[in-house]
Amino acid sequence: MRIELTDEQQMIRELAREFAQKEVEPIAAQLDREGRFPHETVRRMGELGLMGIAIPEKYGGGGADTVSYVVALEEVARACASHAVIMSVNNSLVADPIHRFGSEEQKERFLVPLASGRGLGCFALTEPQAGSDATNQATLAVRDGDHYALTGRKLFVTNGREATVALVFCQTDRDKGSRGISAFLVEKGTPGFLVPKVEDKLGLRASDTAEFVFEECRVPEANRLGEEGLGFKVAMTALDGGRIGIAAQAVGIARAAYEASLAYARERKSFGVPIGQHQMVQWMLADMATQLDAARLLTWRAAALKDRGEPYGVAAAMAKLYASEMAMKVTTDAIQVHGGYGYIKEYPVERYFRDAKITQIYEGTSQIQKLVIARQLLDLG
Repeated sequence: MRIELTDEQQMIRELAREFAQKEVEPIAAQLDREGRFPHETVRRMGELGLMGIAIPEKYGGGGADTVSYVVALEEVARACASHAVIMSVNNSLVADPIHRFGSEEQKERFLVPLASGRGLGCFALTEPQAGSDATNQATLAVRDGDHYALTGRKLFVTNGREATVALVFCQTDRDKGSRGISAFLVEKGTPGFLVPKVEDKLGLRASDTAEFVFEECRVPEANRLGEEGLGFKVAMTALDGGRIGIAAQAVGIARAAYEASLAYARERKSFGVPIGQHQMVQWMLADMATQLDAARLLTWRAAALKDRGEPYGVAAAMAKLYASEMAMKVTTDAIQVHGGYGYIKEYPVERYFRDAKITQIYEGTSQIQKLVIARQLLDLG
């Protein structure tokens, strides 16, 4: 397997790195404190082509590959995990499924604004009784002529308040189980589409996580993504790709924590020498560096498989599982390296720690990733 980046991939990484360091990193702590959505820098990400990196240029995207996407996402996540999840959801969970399953009319109408950064997408799958059990959808879409009437509730929708379009999953035939789920593109402002609540979260505080309520929300048949009953396939395909993005996000968060710890270990003194000269600190730093590289390589492998058109679902689950667990371990150890200073907001490692936790939960918990991997190993379908 080729593990070095091409010239184009290097260029995209450098573009993302320069943007993240100059425009995102200086405001990240303030955005976190205020819980404020970063409208201006998200628009800049669109201008730079980061909101639709792997979407063809004819649809407003960057025309690059998935490896380019993950190396850029790592750079953004290193500066601010909230920016990274905004970018990841728009790319992986909304733009990519529209490109894969959408009609030409849907691509022109929805994909072009999303990929170019003029719009923003969100992914509404989770419900009060449908988290890890995604087939247990209660939100109902009842056909009414050339429209569907949507009724139900969705939770934990990243970008939910700020999005211009939501990819929403509903039951269209309760008797068919997962084959009775359909996907719809619902525009913000549609009558009956309400956003009653935005969550107050532990981490990712500059990204919005909203609740949706649909009250007889009429959506045109032309806004159904794919055939009726194809929604569960749309969702699972999107999540396979999304897990690669979350792995890259976890790598970026962990890298920020590792780099902060390395700098601190060189500067902070105890017993008359920099703490980096103490063996136990050295061991923690060595573990951080090793685990970080391993997670990055798993992420690149999954991205490369996707680019080659080969099966990548298990590789994506492995990358997401390992990278998220690694991010939690590295950020925890980063606080330990910093000692008491790691526990106060003057230093960024406590933010990295808070941001890392969600990577073990969303787009499939670590436990679900293990099920995905094991079922494939055992050929259980």
